[in-house]
Amino acid sequence: MSNPPEPDGPPSRGPNGRGLPTARAALVLVAFVVATVLLLGVIHPSAAKPASGSTASAASSSTTSTAASSSTTAPAHSGSPTTTVAPSKVSVLVANASGVSGAAAAVTNELRPGGWNLESPVNASAHVSTSTVYYLSGQQQSAETIATDLRLPSSAVGPYTTAAPISSIGTAEVLVVVGPDLATRSTAPTTTTTATTATTAARSSSTSSTHH
Repeated sequence: MSNPPEPDGPPSRGPNGRGLPTARAALVLVAFVVATVLLLGVIHPSAAKPASGSTASAASSSTTSTAASSSTTAPAHSGSPTTTVAPSKVSVLVANASGVSGAAAAVTNELRPGGWNLESPVNASAHVSTSTVYYLSGQQQSAETIATDLRLPSSAVGPYTTAAPISSIGTAEVLVVVGPDLATRSTAPTTTTTATTATTAARSSSTSSTHH
């Protein structure tokens, strides 16, 4: 008895038959998607980094420009700034240390046109060889102006110390210590005027006597 013929058709496939190509395609697709995501993740941060660097560079440039602007516009400060004060608010004391009678009074009168707040002249406790203009803190510019008015050199101006030949400066803010150099120059016009006046008076008296 012969076996019945087998039906025609595609050969039978095992458990991994028809589904194998589909599974492989799915795996390839998943691998492609994952690779794409990873690639985008690598590319985007690298693209963002230059942007961040540009921002930081721009911020740095802005900070540098601001600092440069500040250094350009900021006023320069000296180590010992002085304040400009109106002469009428600066108390000035003149002390005679020259040995020439009336020198302090003569210098005081010489300073009156400057509008200074002048105190009564006094005698110094010792004689000096050259004149000096002393100043208290904040009055350096006033002292320099007074020295200029008295035709004294800038080297004659200095900060007040207890070495100044005067027992007390009182409420004065600028102290003028009159030496022989300033005394001779300041009292000379007064002496000349006095001599001229005396000579004129003598001549007048002589003339009157002659007429009488």
